[in-house]
Amino acid sequence: MATPSNSSSVITTLGIISTLLFLSLHPTAVCYGNLGNNLPSPQNVVNLYKSNGIRAMRLFAPDQAALQSLQGSGIRIILDVPRDKLQSIGSDQNAANQWVQSNVVPFASSIKYIAVGNEVHASHQEASSVQPAMQNILNALNSNNLVGGQIKVSTAIDTTLITNSFPPSNGQFTDMSYITPIINFLTRNNSPLLVNVYPYFAYTNNKQSISLGYALFTSSSTVVTDWNNGLQYQNLFDAILDAVYAALGRAGAPNTPIVVSESGWPSDGGDAATVDNAGTYCRNLISHVKKGTPLKSGKEIEAYLFAMFDENNKQGATTEQHFGLFTANQQPKYGQLNFS
Repeated sequence: MATPSNSSSVITTLGIISTLLFLSLHPTAVCYGNLGNNLPSPQNVVNLYKSNGIRAMRLFAPDQAALQSLQGSGIRIILDVPRDKLQSIGSDQNAANQWVQSNVVPFASSIKYIAVGNEVHASHQEASSVQPAMQNILNALNSNNLVGGQIKVSTAIDTTLITNSFPPSNGQFTDMSYITPIINFLTRNNSPLLVNVYPYFAYTNNKQSISLGYALFTSSSTVVTDWNNGLQYQNLFDAILDAVYAALGRAGAPNTPIVVSESGWPSDGGDAATVDNAGTYCRNLISHVKKGTPLKSGKEIEAYLFAMFDENNKQGATTEQHFGLFTANQQPKYGQLNFS
């Protein structure tokens, strides 16, 4: 499914909000969406994060003003290498060195992950550059002594790369030739796979089989029982995530962790896109992630809500402009969310 993100027609440059709460070990995260002509300054955005207890952010491209404003804030970030840089960085170690020197070294204390590309598919011309770019970015980090547990290198995928996802235990990757080098890199370097998870799109694309309550975390009982392992699912988010875990297992990487690098629900512009539904989804996601999934029960999920603001310059479907948790004047759209 198409998901808001900085690649192709979905999200872009400086992110959107990703908010997931990893309460004891992980901060609540929200993507910083800046594709608007009416949004607060980067410093005011950082202040808004801090005042709401949001301790992590995703930036979909380096933004020097935002990176400067983050210094000393205590907010950790996912920083993306945009798609238009993948081929040069993947083919030229010097280009990777320069990118890291300009965008990572001065701000290293704020950076937790580097996402090398967002929602790149095997059919995209940049596909063959993703894993080499990941390696070259890691080499550049190594040369600056920014390795170990400090900064992890990964890439963000969407769940259209997963097929046979019902029941969740049947999940597998659609193109092993593309994903295998990436998974091998993650395994060698103890890095998580970043995954953009959008029950909204799964629901609107298959309403005949998926109930709204299942997508919004409001089902009162089990909706799906996985006939392979007996695991029971009460919400679609868990089912999607466990399908990705199953695919990783089939690819020989069952212990690779997943970070949900985007998740959200639009408040306008499309089917079931209402303020009530979006608020329900965001509140329930925040309270749910500490529980883990049926396959990874009790293992807190690190996730990022999409997004901090509505973005009136966002291209694509009308829903793309309505994923914000806050209005342009910094007021909460869904009431006070308890990020911490």
